[in-house]
Amino acid sequence: MIKAAVMSDTHNVLRPDVTEILKECDCIIHAGDLSKPAILEQLNRIAPVYAVRGNNDKEWAGDLPQELRFSLGWMRFYLVHNKKDAKLGEELPHAVIFGHSHRYLEERKDGVLWLNPGSCGRRRFDLPVTMAVLEITEDRYQVKRIDFPAESKE
Repeated sequence: MIKAAVMSDTHNVLRPDVTEILKECDCIIHAGDLSKPAILEQLNRIAPVYAVRGNNDKEWAGDLPQELRFSLGWMRFYLVHNKKDAKLGEELPHAVIFGHSHRYLEERKDGVLWLNPGSCGRRRFDLPVTMAVLEITEDRYQVKRIDFPAESKE
């Protein structure tokens, strides 16, 4: 089984309760708006990271792609910060991971999982603080939404 942490919009905050979950995962998928290179460095010390550049990732993030295609086991992924910028192409992925809105969304359309893990940085816009863990087995996957208390330590 492959266990992937799915997160977005951390905006220069890596909460201790989030870090504990990351340590249990084989890799980290970050859909952008890390905001500072130190967050990416911290994530890379925990597990391999798949990340894209968000609209708040400035000059330091020039090496991060705007979109990224990769596979974990049998599962094909397409990673982009803003859903409206998604260009899926002919070979559809099994999952599209995106962020930007800070709103958790998990839906399936035409056999494709569309997942926005929400934001697990500072609470913003009175939205819940969330991320997801994706468990991939030989022939299926399971998404687990994780909610954090808004007042949790940063």
